[in-house]
Amino acid sequence: MRYVVLGLTLVAALVVSVLGFRGDTSRKPPLEIFPDMDRQPKLRPQEPNALLPNGRSSQFLVEGTVARGTPFAAIPKNTGRVLGVTNFVETLPMKITSQLLARGRDRYAISCLPCHGAQGDGNGITKKIGAMAVVANLHDARIVKLPDGELFHVISEGRNLMGGYRANVTIDDRWAIVAYLRALQRSRLAFEDELSTAERAQLK
Repeated sequence: MRYVVLGLTLVAALVVSVLGFRGDTSRKPPLEIFPDMDRQPKLRPQEPNALLPNGRSSQFLVEGTVARGTPFAAIPKNTGRVLGVTNFVETLPMKITSQLLARGRDRYAISCLPCHGAQGDGNGITKKIGAMAVVANLHDARIVKLPDGELFHVISEGRNLMGGYRANVTIDDRWAIVAYLRALQRSRLAFEDELSTAERAQLK
């Protein structure tokens, strides 16, 4: 037992002589068991960097980047609501392009067409087979007058018999569906005086 105590004392003395007491100051550099944890290869801000195409170490934020700690609901694009109030945003928070409309048409055909029909008039297959007796006509004046943000909200959370698609359709795709729905509505509700002379001739 005496030798065990002596051995432990020698080990403790060796540890203290090498590492010192906790909280002690020393002019000697500390022992680095894993030096790569403290001395990682990195670039300082504004340092040149030949690896990236623009030669900069500091890059612009990726589009859609959200600051750490920003609540999800604080971004109108995520909820369809104006920040700080309960009002819905009036128009799409993204640029309407042919690619966006094509994507909206594709997503509409998958998620909306079975109930609302290809024309958006509520005559989808679910109504024809009797699975749903009442399906909203998306050309109804009440729906046409809804803000784009409210349409996004209905797609996300559902309304009445319609279930929400937040878990199935991404945020960008829900906005794309709203854009395509507006195109469907315009196809029926456009006025003749909005057409060019050549377009009016085609109608006649």
